[in-house]
Amino acid sequence: MSTGALEELRDELRDLAEPSIRAQHMKVLRPPDHDELLGVRVPVMRKLAQKYGDVSLDAVDVLLHSRVHEERFVGLLVLAEKMRTASGAERKTLVDFYLARTDCVDNWDLVDGSAHLVLGPWLLDGPADVLGVLDELAGSAWLWDRRIAVLATLALIRANRFEPTFRLVLALRRDPEPLIHKALGWMLREIGRRDEQLMVEFLDRHLAELPRITVRYATERLASGERARFVKARHRT
Repeated sequence: MSTGALEELRDELRDLAEPSIRAQHMKVLRPPDHDELLGVRVPVMRKLAQKYGDVSLDAVDVLLHSRVHEERFVGLLVLAEKMRTASGAERKTLVDFYLARTDCVDNWDLVDGSAHLVLGPWLLDGPADVLGVLDELAGSAWLWDRRIAVLATLALIRANRFEPTFRLVLALRRDPEPLIHKALGWMLREIGRRDEQLMVEFLDRHLAELPRITVRYATERLASGERARFVKARHRT
């Protein structure tokens, strides 16, 4: 993509900004002071990423290093578009590019909109040892690396591969960050959507070890009586 086209993307992104959406995002994202927030809806950014799907990785790099939050988001969505159509060595190149720039993936929405779409397909297609990258991310001091590890397993969950998620839940159960506890519960809930009995059995085995917020998130879709059983039992421990 030429410099001119990159500027067109940026200009179009600013034209799509809505003050009311910016106000909402300021509340839920709580961006740091150095972050500029425009206020663009996620579905709108997805369409923009599709429109500029031929962007070069150099241009994606520029977007990811922008102080404008939505530019980073669109850069990640373009990367996800590239991963969707890539295969073989090209996918490994995209994953390496992503993993080398996780310092730019610095809020929960950026993680949640990219991890399972960029890293996830590579985990699905690669040999078993590629799952080691999840352990590396989970062991990182960077909060967002750890959340990337958890959210990337959504791609595996959707392919009915649950063990990596269970393993991460146990590995990160004592994480100090509530955003990790919530992510663990969310992924357990996703497993429960596909195999409720398996998820319930996992909770029964490990209930006393899990953060309360993880249990609350994991059991949201259970029948009220079953959910109450877990929530009450966790509050007693």
